[in-house]
Amino acid sequence: MMGSSVSCFIFSSFLYNLIYILVFLNLLLCFSFSQPSCHDDERTSLLQFKENFIISKSASRRSTSAYPKVSSWTHEAETRNCCLWDGVECDEKTGHVIGLDLSSSFLYGTIDSNSTLFNLLHLQRLNLSDNHFNYSQIPTAVKRLSMLTSLWLFDSVFSGQIPSEVSELSKLSALYLCRNVDPFSGENLLELKNPNLESFISNLTSLEVLCLSQVYISSTLPKSLANLTSLTKLYLRDCELKGEFPVNIFQLPKLQELSVRFNKDLSGRFPVVLNERSSLKKLLLSGTSFSSELPFEKLASLSVLVVSGCNFSGVIPISIGKMKQLTILSLSENKFSGQISSYLSNLTQLNYLYLHSNHFSGPFPMPIFSKLVNLELLSIAYNNWIGTVEFDMFKGLTNLNVISLSDLKLSLPHINETFPQLRELDLVHCNLRKFPEFLRHQKRMESLTLEGNHIGGGIPEWLQNINRETLRILSLSTNSLTGELSPTTCKLSSLIVLDLSHNMLVGKLPNCFGRFSKSLSSLILTNNSFSGNIPKFTERNQLKHIDLSYNLFEGKLSHSLTNCKMLGHLNVGSNELNDVFPYWLGTLPELIILNLRANQFHGVIREPRTKLHFPKLRIIDISYNNFIGKLPLKYIQSWNAMTSTSVENFGYLTSLSINFSIYFDYVGKPIFYFPAYFDYVGKPVFNFQSVLSIKGMYRQFDGIQNIIAIINFSNNKFNGEILEVIGSLKGLYALDLSKNSLSGSIPSSLGKLAKLESLDLSQNELSGQIPYELAQLFFLQYFNVSYNHLSGSIPQQNQLSTFESSSFEGNMGLCGIPLPNLCGNSEALKPPLGEDGEQEESSSLFQFCWQVVVIGYGCGFLVGLFMEKIVFPRNAY
Repeated sequence: MMGSSVSCFIFSSFLYNLIYILVFLNLLLCFSFSQPSCHDDERTSLLQFKENFIISKSASRRSTSAYPKVSSWTHEAETRNCCLWDGVECDEKTGHVIGLDLSSSFLYGTIDSNSTLFNLLHLQRLNLSDNHFNYSQIPTAVKRLSMLTSLWLFDSVFSGQIPSEVSELSKLSALYLCRNVDPFSGENLLELKNPNLESFISNLTSLEVLCLSQVYISSTLPKSLANLTSLTKLYLRDCELKGEFPVNIFQLPKLQELSVRFNKDLSGRFPVVLNERSSLKKLLLSGTSFSSELPFEKLASLSVLVVSGCNFSGVIPISIGKMKQLTILSLSENKFSGQISSYLSNLTQLNYLYLHSNHFSGPFPMPIFSKLVNLELLSIAYNNWIGTVEFDMFKGLTNLNVISLSDLKLSLPHINETFPQLRELDLVHCNLRKFPEFLRHQKRMESLTLEGNHIGGGIPEWLQNINRETLRILSLSTNSLTGELSPTTCKLSSLIVLDLSHNMLVGKLPNCFGRFSKSLSSLILTNNSFSGNIPKFTERNQLKHIDLSYNLFEGKLSHSLTNCKMLGHLNVGSNELNDVFPYWLGTLPELIILNLRANQFHGVIREPRTKLHFPKLRIIDISYNNFIGKLPLKYIQSWNAMTSTSVENFGYLTSLSINFSIYFDYVGKPIFYFPAYFDYVGKPVFNFQSVLSIKGMYRQFDGIQNIIAIINFSNNKFNGEILEVIGSLKGLYALDLSKNSLSGSIPSSLGKLAKLESLDLSQNELSGQIPYELAQLFFLQYFNVSYNHLSGSIPQQNQLSTFESSSFEGNMGLCGIPLPNLCGNSEALKPPLGEDGEQEESSSLFQFCWQVVVIGYGCGFLVGLFMEKIVFPRNAY
């Protein structure tokens, strides 16, 4: 019995061990099949490819999950199987590398056709997106990867012409070449000119996804795009497309997503008949010239419709109620009118609704919005609605976190902590007289804009204590705020923009303002009554825009401004500063706009004492001071930025608005949003005001063109001659040397300033004749040489023949039209005739009203660019 039990036990143990061994062998066999060993030559190629790059965290900016995938690639025996490396995918049967995903891998360096990457001839999927390939061209050797079905090269700083060899990859189903932009200027780097778009796609008949957003194409869209019958997604954002959009593209049977946004010269209309079985889900046309009425009834399948900044008009019909799949609807900045259909309340899936800047009228449609229970963002500002908006209507919208209600009359009853927690609130021009109490209970506010109201009194401590860690935008501009600023303001540690301009604030700025949050980019305190010295600024600050103009600041300009290495715009005009010319500002590498006007700066502007003499300066105003001596030759010779007629290399000077606009990712979901004041292409814009005396009048201007250079040295005590070298500053649009003691003749070299639109040399001691070369200034719209000692005949050619007598009066020796004293030879005064016998005509690139805006100069620079590139991700599609 005992022997039988032992035998049974032994047999059972044998079976158990046998099963264990078989299971182990089976698992080992399965593992060997699932983890093939890579080929030696492919492993070597990958390692050599890795050696061409350095690992830099700044090379990958778009993904929070970025990490250096190639760090796992080594020669070590235990990791020799490259199929186990991060980002590498091998064929389970052959062991060949068929997939390589190095997206967001911190790769920095160049890549060319000699790269060992192109030895991986079995590759089917290649993703190099979100790296920095240092302006490399896309290598022509890419054609060797003939098995590719997917190629991702977006957001990786490739530049130049897209090679025709890419179009030889006939198996491609997904091609992403979008968002290759200069990290500094934002300029599009890739272009598709030779081959053009039509030739490029002719061989890519298997494409399902084509992304060429921010590729410079600058042509019409070929109708042959409609031949790509497998296409599901087409992204052509910001490509400078022109002409009429081919309506047959709307008929593509599988097309689900279409974006042609920000092509302002692309026009189009919807076809009379749309495919009833259309699979289109996302349509993004904003910033184009599409027009007519929207056929809402034909777009019922859409989940995303973004048509802001187009030319659409008409009323919102009841058929909008059929678009029940919509999650994003943006109709802003069009010409829609009338009352909004109550059927809009049927769109209960809506998360984001933009209706601002249209012509909607009638009673404010409160019941409609209160039923959209899934809303996260609502922007309905700048329409023609009447009645009072009861702000507590929004308290039932528990998902709401962004509201823009500007230009509406608000009723703000007491609202307690049950109100939704907001991220952005825009209540501009809402007739508010005090700070909304419900703000006390907001814990995660990121942008608060209350400008243009009637809020009086001091800034309450509780407002400066809430949201210290989250608040990034605070604009209380153009109210009636009084009192002094508390040091508590400096505790807003995440603040990027602080705008307290156009109030009645007084006193000295707290010393902490010079060592404000390291994130602060824009400090705007213009038009208050701040006094005392300008604070000292600490090192490593992020300030790019400082506007302290129209206050009572006194003393010397602080040398600590040299710590503001990113500063692009400095405006301290109209204060009581008493100092010599701040030559040391010339060391600031990014300074483009310098305004010192109407202070007590004095003395001779001596030769520069530093090697850097304002390397990027394009606008300088030192008018209404007490400078003496000769014009500063060495400085003017060093202003190389003004010699350029283009600012392609000066992307720092960008139109900027206190509220940031919306960006959508490739599926149409907002990546970030700061409502209101969108520009027509949806880019962030800051709109800073400036004041300048022009034509004897002070005017306030709200914007600036970014292709200008301006010099204003008027109302000082400069003497000597006008420098010939000024004629080399070919980017000048305005030159004002009036009301000085300049003598000698007007240099003929000024006739080389082909872009010049405003020239004021009045009230000096100039003599001699008006150079005939000035008649070649075809864009000249304002000209004044009055009250000098000029003589001879007034040139009658082109623009000079169009100005009134006031431009020439006070020169006893001048004669000819338009003055009453004619010259001896009246025939010589007639303007020359063109080849066809007609009087030659000249035209300005811009109307004079634009030129006036230009001279408003002081407005835009890099804050918007900074916000777009550093703080928030930029979208490709």
